[in-house]
Amino acid sequence: MIICGSGAAGLTLAIDLARRQVGFRLIDKAPRPFAGSRGKGIQPRTQEVFEDLGVIDRIVASGGEYPLMRVYTEDGPVDKAAGVLPDPTPDEPYHMALLVPQFLTERRLRERLAELGHAPEYGHELVGFDQDADGVTALIATPGGERTLRAKYLIGADGGSSFVRKTLGIGFPGKTLGVRALVADVRVDGVSPDFWHRWGTSSPEQQISLCPLYGTDMFQYQAPVPFDVEVDLSADGLTALIRERTGRGDIVIRDVSWASVFEMNARLADTYQRGRVLLAGDSAHCHPPTGGQGLNTSVQDAYNLGWKLAAVLDGAPEWLLSSYEKERRPIAEGVLGLSEKLLDAARKGDARRGREVTQLDLGYPDSPLNLTGPDRDKGVIVGDRAPDAPVTGAGGLGTRLFSLFQGPHWTLLGYEADGASAPEPRQGLRIHIVGADILDTGGHVRDAYGLSPGEWVLIRPDGYVAAVVGTVGLGSIETYLNAVGVGRP
Repeated sequence: MIICGSGAAGLTLAIDLARRQVGFRLIDKAPRPFAGSRGKGIQPRTQEVFEDLGVIDRIVASGGEYPLMRVYTEDGPVDKAAGVLPDPTPDEPYHMALLVPQFLTERRLRERLAELGHAPEYGHELVGFDQDADGVTALIATPGGERTLRAKYLIGADGGSSFVRKTLGIGFPGKTLGVRALVADVRVDGVSPDFWHRWGTSSPEQQISLCPLYGTDMFQYQAPVPFDVEVDLSADGLTALIRERTGRGDIVIRDVSWASVFEMNARLADTYQRGRVLLAGDSAHCHPPTGGQGLNTSVQDAYNLGWKLAAVLDGAPEWLLSSYEKERRPIAEGVLGLSEKLLDAARKGDARRGREVTQLDLGYPDSPLNLTGPDRDKGVIVGDRAPDAPVTGAGGLGTRLFSLFQGPHWTLLGYEADGASAPEPRQGLRIHIVGADILDTGGHVRDAYGLSPGEWVLIRPDGYVAAVVGTVGLGSIETYLNAVGVGRP
């Protein structure tokens, strides 16, 4: 397999494949890793993904929670929360408004990938490819000359200007959003690192902000800029702009680590797959940065795709891959609408965020992978994100459902069920029975899942509910697992 692009999507996919013992090459035309902070918000659902991949604690330690916003008004500064999230619950353990500069998130992902025995290959540019019924032949320009690689699949995770997407001739319709902006990582004197400083919120064209980048000694500098001017991105130029818009002479940009000027777009690829070539992340969808949705949606694309690619390469039917686009494209379409809505609010000075950005409520209710069953009027339904819950092992030690789910396997969870009725063990499936090997001591499984005694819930490798059945429906679980390639030992 060839993964083109070593951003958050490419790295997530590489980690997921590596832990499944799938061979791949992760290439990137850039000479070195991305150095900017662009995608700095890590949403709660992505935090859950990072836990499963074994990297959440290191990523949290690399940043911090979003600070209070200090909004400067004519009547003086006003401090308010950037977003309001409730406290964590047993079924939703991550409710952090987590801020980590993108370059640190990607660094932690590269470190995790190295633990699994792999690394990105920088300075390796995909310059052409062809595909046939059996695979993809790729031409790659490397520091040592051009090389030809043969792989079963090619994944384009190479960003909004994707070479892979353009070579396939896949349309990328959408619209420009009438906003040109600069973003820069700077070291600055004159402001406290305890606040996200915002000016000009009453005038969209005059807005400017400095957000501390926890885990570094820098701030992220953001400002809309006119379309018809050349922007001076030097320290002196950025100092002059902030003085012009704030009237403050005490704020001095000392150093610019990274800077970019960009036009905001909302675009969605016409298709995510053509033959043995698939798109993931920004190559498939392009978002405005408002609401911190782009990087998170990209990570979750890769998380959805990884287990399906591994299964097909291990002998599962190729139709399994078609569910990737059917599940992820509607998610991107909805997130694009949310990002545009949040952009409109931000232009009016409202940067607050609530549950709508967490991505915890996103699921796959119309997935072709859902095993339909009787209608349910409580608890989880097929396509839902599988909740967490604290439980106690029969040996007396506390654990969590997420700990039992962690890894590349499927999980079948019986609730006060007869163990004798459980399916035969098979490779790639773990079976747990609440009331036998795990105990619902706090009633949290009961509350989160809404299962009746004797019911079973099948959890996919990416943490979504594939089926909810009674004991009489366990035969359909066996048939389902056979169909998606979960094999016997």
